[in-house]
Amino acid sequence: MVRYYILLRNFRNYRLLFSAGFICMFGVWFSIVGIATLLIELGAPVWAITAVGVVSFIPNIFLAPINGIIVDKFRPKPLMVSMFAIEIVTIFMLIFINDLAYLWLLLGIVVVRSVAGTLFYQTESSTLPKFLPKPYLKLANELTSISWTITYTLGMALAGVFIHYFGVRAAFILDFCLYVFSFFILIRLNFKDITGSSTQGAIKMLKEGFTYIRSRPLVVHLIVIHAFVAVTTYDNLIALLAKFEYKEILSASLVIGLMNMARSAAAFFGQMWLTRIVNLKRYFWILLGQGGGIMLWAALEFNYWLSFIGIVMAGFFITTVWSYSFTQLQSHVDREFFGRVIAYNDMAYFIVATLTSAAIGALYSLGLALWQITFLMGFMFIIAAVYYKFIVYDRYLSKE
Repeated sequence: MVRYYILLRNFRNYRLLFSAGFICMFGVWFSIVGIATLLIELGAPVWAITAVGVVSFIPNIFLAPINGIIVDKFRPKPLMVSMFAIEIVTIFMLIFINDLAYLWLLLGIVVVRSVAGTLFYQTESSTLPKFLPKPYLKLANELTSISWTITYTLGMALAGVFIHYFGVRAAFILDFCLYVFSFFILIRLNFKDITGSSTQGAIKMLKEGFTYIRSRPLVVHLIVIHAFVAVTTYDNLIALLAKFEYKEILSASLVIGLMNMARSAAAFFGQMWLTRIVNLKRYFWILLGQGGGIMLWAALEFNYWLSFIGIVMAGFFITTVWSYSFTQLQSHVDREFFGRVIAYNDMAYFIVATLTSAAIGALYSLGLALWQITFLMGFMFIIAAVYYKFIVYDRYLSKE
């Protein structure tokens, strides 16, 4: 923990980004649980619950190349502040959704918020390597994972209880207030020494980005590995479990909140322990562990309380899977292409996330049990482990 304290103490801009991100990430989970609970309470069909996940990913697939150009071309602070402001407006609009007649408005809000949030994240991820030395970059990614798991654990747990007693609208209002508070932290950023890295035209930048990616096969493979993280897009799965499998046990908000809290708590402790042992060679075993954990969850889904054992194992490895693959990607990209490569990385991630969200609803509608769908998600990480070992590590990383 001392290393993370040194990072926060020595780099003011990162400290501000971390603080704003920590606060607003805590609020995000109130909106996520709130939207899922709202749809269940309004009697939304399966396709509507699934659609919320799908529409939050699809636009970012097509916008990724454009986002990369924007990130590389413009100064980071104005870009991040403007995207953050858009998110605040969309959260405010959620407060007024109270009927299925507004479903299309809800989907539109989710799309806009997702696009703004993604561009903010891409700008932040592309900016960090420009002012953090390499040893601190790994720590920053780990700290992002840790803060994500802490806010996810507390946010999901408290959101479930909060919504159970105070309702969905109150959750949206709380999220809005937290984002406004974070906004005033964010505007204190100072990136005077970091400007847009290119004055070229958009078309030329787009072509250069694709040429750069194509000429570096290791970068492409690392993007593919990182995209497997999106298979853990469990939101639709957990919402369907709450709606159909565990509806007699607890309220939907409590089921969703407690399940997400358990896996995120496991992710926190997993990151703290695995960061000491993870390296290029052992990453293969961490991917296998992630797949095995999800499969165990699938086997125990028949009982709500027993399933928590599987949920914990499914969450234990995921933050290390994310942070280590992302750090490797950042370490193998040239500075002037950070924005475009991060955008292409997100495009791959969102493609997998979209397919995962859509597949959960489609497979369930076709008659597959939710435990079978969960098992398939775990098996994808076995494929990821094999891909990493025999293509990424053996061909490229073992030589470093």
